[in-house]
Amino acid sequence: MRAVVTEHAAPAGAGVVPRATLLELRAVRRAFGDVPAVDGVDLTVRAGEIHALVGLNGAGKTTLMRLALGMLRPADGRALVAVDDAGAVDAWRAPPRVWRGVGHLVETPFAYPELTVRETVVAAARLRGLAPHPAQRAAEDVVAELALGQWADRRATTLSLGNRQRLGLACAWVHRPRLLVLDEPTTGLDPSGVLVVRRWLASTAAAGTGVLVSSHHLDEVARLADRITVVHRGRVIGGLEPHGADLERAFFAMVYAAEGLEAAR
Repeated sequence: MRAVVTEHAAPAGAGVVPRATLLELRAVRRAFGDVPAVDGVDLTVRAGEIHALVGLNGAGKTTLMRLALGMLRPADGRALVAVDDAGAVDAWRAPPRVWRGVGHLVETPFAYPELTVRETVVAAARLRGLAPHPAQRAAEDVVAELALGQWADRRATTLSLGNRQRLGLACAWVHRPRLLVLDEPTTGLDPSGVLVVRRWLASTAAAGTGVLVSSHHLDEVARLADRITVVHRGRVIGGLEPHGADLERAFFAMVYAAEGLEAAR
């Protein structure tokens, strides 16, 4: 298949370095019965950027992420993942080597309740192909990055909702993937936990990882995202400028306009 797609992170010009497109959705569609969940979506995630999806409950964000991760097969269109030199492949039939370059947290954090935090992260590393000693070192590093050290020897079943969420993020990141897909990563976190995750996400993107993240919190994604895409009723209805003024007003104006178009149809 074709080589990894590249796009420019900034307008073309001298000294601009193209960044690889790690994830590409092309006119993707998926319905559940007669209800369209995703309806002709185009979307990309490039290396070194945070691309945020925002929308109301039921907008199709989680379904989009499941399509991107091969958990669902598109009824139409293609979801392509390109995280290694072999080029882009359809997510729903991607081989194991591809998933060694992808980390994800969609809805439920990965955790074995009877294992400690440290043991759970080591297990996640081993499942991603790391050998025993590298898995131990990688687990120690990511536990420190996500400020889980004081709970490292606690069983996962005893953790608070916020700490379970950070544990899920640690499991998604322990193998240092090129692409991260995170559904509402700050769910259940207190302000200090949100700050830890915000700093961690910024550092992962700065190191070259591409991140697709969904959120209900416009103020939070505005601090992090390089691009914000608005999804409504399974369609992309526009984008928001991350550093723009009054994002909430702009978001709802976009949604109300889309609702008016839907009513006209």
